[in-house]
Amino acid sequence: CTFRGGAPESAMASRRCAQALKLHRRRHSTLHGRSFDAVVIGGGHNGLVSAAYLAKAGKSVAVLERRHVLGGAAVTEEIIPGFKFSRASYLLSLLRPQIVQELELKKHGLKVYLRDPDSYTPVLGSKKSLTLGKDGLENRRQIAQFSAKDAEVYPRYEAWIGHIARSIDPLLDSRPVDVYALTQGSVQSRLAALQPLAALAKTGACLGRELPSFYELITAPASKILDKWFVSEPLKATLATDAVIGAMLSPRTPGSSYVLLHHVMGELEGIRNSWGYVEGGMGTVSMAIARAAKSHGALLHTESPVSRIVVNGGRADGVVLEDGSEIRARAVLSNATPQITFLDLLPKGTLPKEFEKQVKGIDYTSPVTKINVAVSGLPNFSANPNPPGGGPAPHHQCSIHLNCESCDAIHQAYLECHHQGRPSSRPVVELCIPSSLDPTLAPPGCHVLSLFTQYSPYRPAEGEWSEESREAFADRVFDGIEEYAPGFRKLIIGKEVLAPPDIERIFGLTGGNIFHGAMSLDQLYLARPTHLNPSYATPPIRGLYLCGSGAHPGGGVMGAPGKLAALVALDQLK
Repeated sequence: CTFRGGAPESAMASRRCAQALKLHRRRHSTLHGRSFDAVVIGGGHNGLVSAAYLAKAGKSVAVLERRHVLGGAAVTEEIIPGFKFSRASYLLSLLRPQIVQELELKKHGLKVYLRDPDSYTPVLGSKKSLTLGKDGLENRRQIAQFSAKDAEVYPRYEAWIGHIARSIDPLLDSRPVDVYALTQGSVQSRLAALQPLAALAKTGACLGRELPSFYELITAPASKILDKWFVSEPLKATLATDAVIGAMLSPRTPGSSYVLLHHVMGELEGIRNSWGYVEGGMGTVSMAIARAAKSHGALLHTESPVSRIVVNGGRADGVVLEDGSEIRARAVLSNATPQITFLDLLPKGTLPKEFEKQVKGIDYTSPVTKINVAVSGLPNFSANPNPPGGGPAPHHQCSIHLNCESCDAIHQAYLECHHQGRPSSRPVVELCIPSSLDPTLAPPGCHVLSLFTQYSPYRPAEGEWSEESREAFADRVFDGIEEYAPGFRKLIIGKEVLAPPDIERIFGLTGGNIFHGAMSLDQLYLARPTHLNPSYATPPIRGLYLCGSGAHPGGGVMGAPGKLAALVALDQLK
């Protein structure tokens, strides 16, 4: 297209050009006018899981991903030449074992490096550090540096929280109780609603006498729970990081203990509460699921952004892509956040006002700035100097906790962000070095670092995020690391700084929230995403299902929302 002089004519020509290009793309689209049993909006790991289970059941399925790469937040990208980063999510633990087995993900390329030890907390200004792993005797020796009493108690704490985590397994693998179907539905729907009740009863039976302590655990501040068990701050703070990670919470916030529980309910290779690095980065998880889906006939399309969901007579009837391509489907599953699914993609006025009000009230507050760093060598921590030869030491494979030797330090960082609206002056940092175990991610001798930092607001009080404010925050983080590992700055080859608005823009995560909505008690189980639609289906719109982390059981690379949504859709596709 060519443009004539003059702004009005240029604008008009630009619109004609865009319309012509849109028509050209639609005519040449392989999807325009096609019909499927199901379309999945978004190729994140949960959307791919849904597609795999639907295709495995013999349904025709198309996955429509906005970006050029599948995986959503579970992606591997070479953002610095020669360095492959798990650009958003960076560790694996929560992926349900049944999904790994049923979709044969190992056959499709999934390989995980188990970490042991698990966590490393150096204490600033001393030569002490706390390293925790699977070796019970070594854990006791490590903890005894700070408290002999805590060293004795710690195995009992692990057994207690491990029992609670195992007890709620049935809830993770079952849809929430459909109260409406159970109380007002047909005989058939009431019978179907009994299955989640069985899971609830099984969890209650497994908890047994621990039911009261379970209730306290999911409602109390993490600091209250940890204070009951331990006295040493480095141990309490190390455990408390799991209670706040990814959440705009302090260890003193009621309900933060549930987030702690959420992060210890995983399993790898049959070992409970294990975390690992995926060979090739987190994108390998998504690609293994994608291969499983394709092996059963699912069609996977990247660079296919959906502009709206088609609704006819109160039923989701398909989607329209941004290029104008129209695709029909008997079921539409959305891996997008509830905000995008219900408020952005549905035609205005489709939802009842009360339902829309509930969706608008979902909390997406995020405290996370993710920094991906390429380095020429391993950080050399003063508390545990690097061994001769330059290879990784055991603590390099851990989650390395910095600026959080005490719960007070975490709380102070939270207050600066949540109450004052500014990034923390001493950000809490979880530093991971996946290349310490996986040599495929970086050139020889070099490494990739994942810095998961808190707390930073979506909209700072001093103004929107800018390149200057991103640089300033990264400098603050690097200065902190330098205090623990002198010489760190000299190792930096390149970096990427993703503030909450960047995480939202790139990965489609509303508010930059990695969980598709806060993991608070008012947004879990019967209230996830809202109390009006806790069972994946969308009562006002038949044939529309939420299959992402905004649905039960919530966030993390778990796959459960995707599987459970697919099973609900299959029931209604019969």
